[in-house]
Amino acid sequence: MDTNTDPRRTASVRTAVILLSIAMVFFGGIILAQYAGEPSVGMSVLGFAVIGFLLVAIGRNVFRKDRKASR
Repeated sequence: MDTNTDPRRTASVRTAVILLSIAMVFFGGIILAQYAGEPSVGMSVLGFAVIGFLLVAIGRNVFRKDRKASR
């Protein structure tokens, strides 16, 4: 395995995985709402997904700054 990977490629793959997971959660929420028959179920799933992704994004940035500051 090549240890000298291009950082731009790594960032692009990470972004693609994040966007794919967002799309999967949104479609999953829509499908779940259709089976449950309640629109509020779908909106709840989407709301929790957005909050979850925001927490992950903010958390990654906070911990990354902590690591840089400790060096």
